[in-house]
Amino acid sequence: MRRLGLLLLALLALCIPAMAEDVRTSPSEVLGNAEFFNGKTVTVSGAVVNLREAVATAGKRSYSFDLTDGTETVHVFSAGSARCKAGPATVDGTFDKARQQVIATRVRCR
Repeated sequence: MRRLGLLLLALLALCIPAMAEDVRTSPSEVLGNAEFFNGKTVTVSGAVVNLREAVATAGKRSYSFDLTDGTETVHVFSAGSARCKAGPATVDGTFDKARQQVIATRVRCR
């Protein structure tokens, strides 16, 4: 029983830093604190505008769009087909300060 408790404690210690990396925020907050958010996993909410879809010569699809909160706009890039064509969305991904964009791992329409 004691071993199980120690194992659970060790697993919890490994999970806490990963959970702390995910930050819920807005485009204004991300761009206003670009140095802080650079390379971090973020969850950003806003409205989808300027959707652009592409197909590479190998047939791989990708898309990009701007996510705005009405004050600031952050660029979003993702592989696959666009789920959200316009309107409110939430994006999970990694912020890249140099490109001022979020490389999306998940996009959810709201």
